[in-house]
Amino acid sequence: MGDVISKELVIDVSPCEIDIALLENKKLVELNKERSNLKFSVGDIYIGKVKKIMPGLNAAFVDVGYEKDAFLHYLDLGPQFRSLHKYLNLNIHKKGRVPSWEKFKREPDIDKNGKITNVLSSGQLVLVQIAKEPISTKGPRLTSEISIAGRNIVLMPFNDKVSVSQKIESNEEKNRLKTLLQSIKPNNYGIIVRTVAEGKKVKLLDEELRGLIRKWESAFDILKNIKPPYLFLSELTRTSAILRDILNPNFNNIYVNDESVCREIKEYISTIAPEKEKIVSLYKGSTPIFEKYGIEKQVKASFGKTVSFKNGAYLIIEHTEALHVIDVNSGNRSKNVNDQETNAIEVNLAAVDEIARQLRLRDMGGIIVVDFIDMHHQDHKQKVFTRMQDVMEHDRTKHSILPLSRFGLMQITRQRVRPEMNINTREKCPTCGGTGEISPSILFIDKIDNHLDLLLNSTKAKKIILKVHPYIASHLTKGWWPIKLKWRFKLGCKIKVQSVSSYDFLEFHVFDSNGEEILI
Repeated sequence: MGDVISKELVIDVSPCEIDIALLENKKLVELNKERSNLKFSVGDIYIGKVKKIMPGLNAAFVDVGYEKDAFLHYLDLGPQFRSLHKYLNLNIHKKGRVPSWEKFKREPDIDKNGKITNVLSSGQLVLVQIAKEPISTKGPRLTSEISIAGRNIVLMPFNDKVSVSQKIESNEEKNRLKTLLQSIKPNNYGIIVRTVAEGKKVKLLDEELRGLIRKWESAFDILKNIKPPYLFLSELTRTSAILRDILNPNFNNIYVNDESVCREIKEYISTIAPEKEKIVSLYKGSTPIFEKYGIEKQVKASFGKTVSFKNGAYLIIEHTEALHVIDVNSGNRSKNVNDQETNAIEVNLAAVDEIARQLRLRDMGGIIVVDFIDMHHQDHKQKVFTRMQDVMEHDRTKHSILPLSRFGLMQITRQRVRPEMNINTREKCPTCGGTGEISPSILFIDKIDNHLDLLLNSTKAKKIILKVHPYIASHLTKGWWPIKLKWRFKLGCKIKVQSVSSYDFLEFHVFDSNGEEILI
């Protein structure tokens, strides 16, 4: 697809969460929410303790500190598991000088078709990496084939191979990168060269390689007498990891409402594309940043069970423990089109674009079954399949798509390493709070008045911001002698009324002049 896509990133930083929205042609396609206190992120490396060996599954359950033991399969141990285990033990029970990583003599590879009981035993300490975050009722999924990701390369301890991303098309460039990294990498390390490394100079790749090696080796220096489970090496915060993976010079704008995050992003962009530093802007407006750039409205419209997409057509998205089901409906469109087949192909092609967007937006994983409107022509079915392959090219997550079956069903599998993004777009009735009974609306303004009175008695603030639904805001500010002015004289405090359209009808919050919410 040769269309030029305008890409924008909007980042909303609040004390307990960072929300990152990716817009393509002003349309929300990815939304990442990172809680500041999140543990067990993909990429985190732990020293865990084997709790239970399961010979029937050829796997073990490992305690890494999560409420449910994590799962480690024999096939995820990696060929060099014994070497890694030996080096870990040497550093934990230091007696004399431990050999450096490069000079360490490796153990033989473990048998590819071996048994878990030959390698692990209950109570043993193991170095493991989170491959999948805890999802639903399952604990984290682990691997002992460690990888440390950088912007251009991924470092693989004890691997020794250099492999280059298949997405780099030029064989000449693939060979250049392979030869280059083979010449600069130390012994006992392997490297995966990422797609973004295409065209990069040796100095930049060498600096990144040294940095990743330093990060890995220095983590072994402080292991004496540690008590498992122990966080050995943390992945970058998810924010930085997301930015590392999706930030590229093709972005048109990046808006962020926090000064330090803004500075971080500017520094980062200056290393990958100095001329693009000016695309990063610090947002200082009083309207919430997601509302300003139309994201709040798109979130409400995109995360429900029913999603409208074109001329009355809509999707119904259902989720079960085993799979996701997406049903395509033409709505009342069919009344306007005489030819049923034309209607079906038009709606189905439009649905493909929305489905691809929904998969990324909700980060849906596992098996997804799409029930398209019935089409009779084989070339129409092929067209829908080809279109889905094309639009899914923008999806960085590993996926595979099968052609439509005889029943008009398409099956998609999409790798899931994190819990699915689920935002409840249903709101309680703003007037009754879901009870079916309401307090008299005539008393609502009195309720705010009493709340402000209590609040100002305890804080003595001289200026406050009252955020309310737009209807309430207009009621408080209308006329030559508005209610907000009466409150100002009565309470002796400057009151700024701000409307927030994402608020419920009878919702209000009070903030100080620094934007911090004031709670009683």
